Amino acid sequence: MAEVIKNRAEILFLYDVTDANPNGDPIDENKPRIDEESGVNIVTDVRLKRTIRDYLHDFKGQEIFVREERDSEGELRTKESIYEGYGSPEEVIKKCIDIRLFGGTFALKKKGGKKAESEEGVPTERAFALTGPVQFKFGRSLHRVGEPTYVKGTTVLPSAEKKAAGTFWEAYILPYSLIAFYGIINENAAKETKLTEADVDLLLDGIWNGTKNLISRSKVGQIPRLLLQVIYKEKNYHIGELDQRIKLLSKKQDEEIRHISEVIVDVTDLAEVLGKHKDKIEKVRYLKDEWLTLEKSGERAEVDKLVPDITFEPMEL
Repeated sequence: MAEVIKNRAEILFLYDVTDANPNGDPIDENKPRIDEESGVNIVTDVRLKRTIRDYLHDFKGQEIFVREERDSEGELRTKESIYEGYGSPEEVIKKCIDIRLFGGTFALKKKGGKKAESEEGVPTERAFALTGPVQFKFGRSLHRVGEPTYVKGTTVLPSAEKKAAGTFWEAYILPYSLIAFYGIINENAAKETKLTEADVDLLLDGIWNGTKNLISRSKVGQIPRLLLQVIYKEKNYHIGELDQRIKLLSKKQDEEIRHISEVIVDVTDLAEVLGKHKDKIEKVRYLKDEWLTLEKSGERAEVDKLVPDITFEPMEL
């Protein structure tokens, strides 16, 4: 049996979108989420987890628990009914990689679908909850993105019979957004979900290639740019807020940026804080897109040379 992870790790992930909607708000006309105070683009952790889940299921053949599934009558199945197909929490953990990664909650019932009963014969249900070892903050763009662009067009297909013309379509997009996600892999919660190093490799694969392969009408144009996994030697230890240690530099105004070639990511503070904690860091694994330019202390920098005394290891996904 594969060994459960022992040490903590942090994740820093950068990706960008061009003429797309990275995460629409369903209660606001599905517009991209914008922080009204700062003008930055927000992407929820749920969106990133969905990207990872779908990639691992569709491209890697992994079984996932949180999925859209319908019964014989075409109705969406609840998570409780999906759980009944496994029979026990142990089976869910064993078979579903998304539960090992992100945890989950569901109601436990007796076999046969009957509700458990108290000594007084009153039907009861017991909630089963697992805290996921992998947790992400909301992603935020490294710059102001301004107001979403409203786009409208027509389709040749009519919306109803006997209509002579097609219908209109509309969408809200962002011309450009460079987004940073920060996450933690918690070795303590990993004991409960039996998270292994092989699972973590699949997670990183899902982050990078899942983002790249999310080719839907609203998401095409998403490109992963940088992925770091900082692995620590000590348990119960991490630096924290690595996403706050980088900043975007550009000769253009924030809202005028349209491509990754027009920006530089300053990693001076990131390199400094990693250097301060180098005795507690086992290694840093990384992937970097060739278009991304990094700068440290005013000079161009390469990822594997950010901190001389720390081992930087390229990922093989």
